[in-house]
Amino acid sequence: MVGTSQTELITEPLPCGFLYGTALTIKSVNEIVSEIAPTDIPILIVGESGTGKDAYARLIHRLSMNKEGRFCKINCASFDPAQVSSKLNELKQQPLNSLKGTLYLDNVQELDMFAQRVLLSFLSDHHERDSNDDFPVRIISSICSALEAEVEAGHLRRELYFRLNGACLRLPALRDRIEDVPAFVEYFMNKYSRAFGKQPPLLTGEVFRTLSTCRWSGNTRQLENVIRKMVVLGNAQIAPNDLDVSPAPDFAPAVFTQGISLKSAARAASEKAERELILQALEHTHWNRKRAARELQISYKSLLYKIKQIGVSNGNSGN
Repeated sequence: MVGTSQTELITEPLPCGFLYGTALTIKSVNEIVSEIAPTDIPILIVGESGTGKDAYARLIHRLSMNKEGRFCKINCASFDPAQVSSKLNELKQQPLNSLKGTLYLDNVQELDMFAQRVLLSFLSDHHERDSNDDFPVRIISSICSALEAEVEAGHLRRELYFRLNGACLRLPALRDRIEDVPAFVEYFMNKYSRAFGKQPPLLTGEVFRTLSTCRWSGNTRQLENVIRKMVVLGNAQIAPNDLDVSPAPDFAPAVFTQGISLKSAARAASEKAERELILQALEHTHWNRKRAARELQISYKSLLYKIKQIGVSNGNSGN
């Protein structure tokens, strides 16, 4: 598709050990992936830096209907906004059949208003050209924070938000799946031992406790860097500067039994607002879901998925 250093094709094997785990938080994510990956619904991946957004984008592509097509990544944070607009226009000019595949927009919050307008035009144009009411290009986008907040702050066009957020995949931080740390340690030990042709260092119980109780503000990427350094140096000791926060021996995944965090409250308010907008559109169109999808400026399949998500139903079967 676009031949630049910021676009890429998948050629390496998927890092399965990086994606899967036993924590309930990640199991829930993987259940959602198994449902939405085979569809053509646009997906928004939300997660802190180092939680595996790129890895999940690649996994979704491999499980999608367009898996034989190309995977094109545009890092919106690495390009000048004008360059992003130029590359989207390049894609828009290409024949429809050549665009089969996945377009992954990383750090989509970095798009300026002009680039957002170009992206909307790209999505609308190819949606109209496809007679099957499907996107010939599967759109996956990622962001490190709640995209809803960018909409409320006026940094993101509301119609683009609905286009990109056909389904939202929220990746948990490592501190919220701390029970998966041992599996990650084993995976990264094996990975870098093979890569560097070295024996993995033996971890003492004290080191393992430190790894299992650190808050890991850099998430899995930070843990990976620590394990890689251990393998390279053949030393299982952790240097203090490897950890940017103090270990927390009594740490457990944060669960608030009283009150609610500001971020959670904002997310709940945004989800409530989205639910109300969908219900209003459905009522206005007398539950004609295709008309409602057009009013909301999202695909029909995206609307069906959202209706299922918010758990609303109606006796009418209007399409």
